[in-house]
Amino acid sequence: MQDMPKPLQYSSSPRLGRHLSHSYSASNEAAVGRRPARPSASGRGRNPFSFGRMTTLRLGSTACSAVLSRDRRPSSSYGHSAPSRALASCGGGEAVLGFSFRPNKRSPMTLASPSRSARAARFVASSQDHGDGSSSERHDGSAKGGVSNTVVGVLGGGQLGRMLCQAASQMAVKVVILDPLESCPASGLAYQHVVGSFDDGDAVREFAKRCGVLTVEIEHVDAVTLEKLELQGIDCQPKASTIRIIQDKYLQKVHFSQQGIPLPDFMEIDNLANTETAGELFGYPLMIKSKRLAYDGRGNAVAHTKAELPSVVAALGGFDHGLYVERWTPFVKELSVIVARARDNSVSCFPVVETIHKNNICHIVESPADVPNKIKKLAVDIAQKAVKSLEGAGVFAVELFLTKDGQVLLNEVAPRPHNSGHHTIESCYTSQYEQHLRAILGLPLGDPSMKTPAAIMYNILGEDEGEAGFHLAHQLMGKALKIPGANIHWYDKPEMRKLRKMGHITIVGPSKNVVKERLDSLLERETPGSHGVVTPRVAIIMGSDSDLPTMKDAAEILKNFGVPHEVTIVSAHRTPERMYSFASSAKERGIQIIIAGAGGAAHLPGMVASLTPLPVIGVPIRTSSLDGIDSLLSIVQMPKGIPVATVAIGNAANAALLAVRILAAGDADLWDRVIKYQDDLKDTVMTKATKLEAEGWERYLNL
Repeated sequence: MQDMPKPLQYSSSPRLGRHLSHSYSASNEAAVGRRPARPSASGRGRNPFSFGRMTTLRLGSTACSAVLSRDRRPSSSYGHSAPSRALASCGGGEAVLGFSFRPNKRSPMTLASPSRSARAARFVASSQDHGDGSSSERHDGSAKGGVSNTVVGVLGGGQLGRMLCQAASQMAVKVVILDPLESCPASGLAYQHVVGSFDDGDAVREFAKRCGVLTVEIEHVDAVTLEKLELQGIDCQPKASTIRIIQDKYLQKVHFSQQGIPLPDFMEIDNLANTETAGELFGYPLMIKSKRLAYDGRGNAVAHTKAELPSVVAALGGFDHGLYVERWTPFVKELSVIVARARDNSVSCFPVVETIHKNNICHIVESPADVPNKIKKLAVDIAQKAVKSLEGAGVFAVELFLTKDGQVLLNEVAPRPHNSGHHTIESCYTSQYEQHLRAILGLPLGDPSMKTPAAIMYNILGEDEGEAGFHLAHQLMGKALKIPGANIHWYDKPEMRKLRKMGHITIVGPSKNVVKERLDSLLERETPGSHGVVTPRVAIIMGSDSDLPTMKDAAEILKNFGVPHEVTIVSAHRTPERMYSFASSAKERGIQIIIAGAGGAAHLPGMVASLTPLPVIGVPIRTSSLDGIDSLLSIVQMPKGIPVATVAIGNAANAALLAVRILAAGDADLWDRVIKYQDDLKDTVMTKATKLEAEGWERYLNL
């Protein structure tokens, strides 16, 4: 029996005049330097191919010149009934290439072009191909390897795959994706897009032949096929055993409980009787969950009473669907830790973040989480232990509950990049997507620490259906362009639905308070007590209003440099509770430096320094008894481990200048103002020197 022809393979070289090995070359598109008009979601639009033009193809080892032609009758979609034909001259002979426009009658796996306008077409070559059954890659020399020559295959082409492709492009790593949707978010950025289902064993097996390493951006894949592929030598990261454990949430709970990881109580249910038993054991409300295919709130339901159990079970598909129950966890915060695991089993953790949900969908992520350090350490320890109990390299997201009594419980783990790590693109030295590529390719893990003090991520969820929803989302993105530190990510999904994740906005800034205010400004909601006031960067405090005549000089300097600041009275002896509250909350309010004036015993600077990690500059206030000497000595005699800087007695101006210099080290605009200030000082001295030399000292002093 004659071998069936293989689907033509697309290449995505950006060079003009490119030719494709065993592929269609969109030469007209390349020649004009722009993509053809994109068809609508329904497939309607201008045909992307210019017929009657000469197109170069390479079939096997033979170069062919082909003239594309078809009946020019009007077509309302790519599903035109009249097939297109190409007569190809191959080495002196002719071959017929059948370009079949049948988007609804496709084989399990078809290669799609990075150009969306070409994506609806199906290509089958009836000319020669490789005898070994493999499909050709580029042979034009246009694509050279980056940090790795390994081709990364990704099962899934959603927004996570899209951002993985973006990170890969920065390192010149080739990423090919397998996704059933021709217009999936990653399709326009991937090196290749193979149209096929990632939970179809046959499609995955064929797809794996193209890849040096196989990974996932969604865990709902065919784990059985992955296990068989591993036995055949295919490199899957993370391992198929991990995917199998994670994709069944009940099996996941069993696995982690066996590792001694703290979890909410849970049990399997398969009939109404043991569901009622679970209700008696755990009490109400009772969380009932699907074992598989549950995410973004789907597959979860709450029964508030015993009477609600039958209807809740029915809403989840019944017991045959596979269900289990969890004890209701009255958490105070939901936390998340992104953990990277390298091939040598070393792990590296991103900062702990807090996730805030809307209708069970991640809506806002705040980084770093506003929790005590001991809670952060506990969360990281649990996350690391959970990931180390699994197999394979990559990035894992560990979702956690923080209870009111200080317990940290594991909720679930995702074996891939995660919504709670989107902020890392702008806020960390290495994004979670780059880290995932580093891990699965065997490259050194990057630095996961934050390069900005604070970040907040806001998911753009569909607020309405269709065009109305797109309009609202685009309005929000337009507003974000006016917000300092805001970064927009649009996923380019062709269909808008309510509560669908369409994109996200990350805002970075000098403090958690600042980024929250910026988000409030974006959403046109007022932060309580803000009233449009700019967040202060420096706080000037004093023990009494009698110190104000001295401390006003610091305020004047900060005002001249344009540094937002606040001035208030905080007494170490008369209002110790106020002092404690002020110092412990200063950083979260956006304060970066504290200038504290104190006379007499001068306890205020030292006490504040012991309550905050922020730098504190003490200003000795001149007193009537010891002329400020006692204040100076008190400030400089701090115990080891509690540093307080100080300046000359009564010199609050120098304290402010020192604060400005500290801030300027990380602020280019402020740095320029500091340099100008110094130049102005020099110019002032030189002007006086010139005048003194010209006039003489007597006239200069008006003697």
